[in-house]
Amino acid sequence: MRKCISLLLWTFCLMCIGCNSQDGEKETEVVFETTAGDIRVKLYNDTPGHRDNFITNVQSGFYTGVTFHRVIRNFMIQTGDPKTRPEGYEVKVDANGDTIAERIPAEFVYPTHFNKRGVLAAARDGDDENPERASDKYQFYIVTGKNCNEDDLNGYEKAREQRDADALFFKKQLEHKEELDALRAARNTQKLSDTLEKLQDEARYQVSENPPLTYTNEQRKAYKIYGGAPWLDGEYTVFGEVVEGMKTVEAIQKVKTNGEDKPLAEIRIKKAYVVE
Repeated sequence: MRKCISLLLWTFCLMCIGCNSQDGEKETEVVFETTAGDIRVKLYNDTPGHRDNFITNVQSGFYTGVTFHRVIRNFMIQTGDPKTRPEGYEVKVDANGDTIAERIPAEFVYPTHFNKRGVLAAARDGDDENPERASDKYQFYIVTGKNCNEDDLNGYEKAREQRDADALFFKKQLEHKEELDALRAARNTQKLSDTLEKLQDEARYQVSENPPLTYTNEQRKAYKIYGGAPWLDGEYTVFGEVVEGMKTVEAIQKVKTNGEDKPLAEIRIKKAYVVE
């Protein structure tokens, strides 16, 4: 009987392994050989646009020679700026001579992927000029972050909710501009105050009904134990993570920088390649 049970268990295990290997697509890995050491990352398959763009950048040799141009201790290290390439980079401009931002569409897979320590995420321009939060085609950052407690995480949730409520309140004021201007012209301060208060209450209620940021138990545990940058969640596309070389990442984040967070001593990517 024991032999039969063992045989059944072994057969079941083989079936499970077979199913997993059949359903799970292998994740691409990339190695960065830097002047501070090697970093090996894997790219998520559920952010295919970023994965494929990143692979193209690596295989074209784009990252060879670029520097880590922005480093903030207990936050992240950033690289990929075309202007830091040794051979230079031809900036694309429009008919007016303005620089054309090279972007790819955002791919938020949240809360599955979040800004825990060691993740790879795309840099981007700010919301005012980039409301769709599209990613920069080349620049990316690796999170080092810091450990957070419950109060920290609750505070980030509240701050995001307040930010979105303020933005919605501003939008509502624009939608009621004629009415508000008429009240101001008539010097009806009481009605103006009541109307603004009503619009603000509406904005707060609407945002509270669908909070912009709530951390899952898994996220809270990861941020408490390993750390990260939770205030970025849902704002930037996370598309991979470090599998080897966090000591190198930690060493880079500890270098001395100037007032613009640029390392005083250059740290460059010597070579980048896809692991075959």
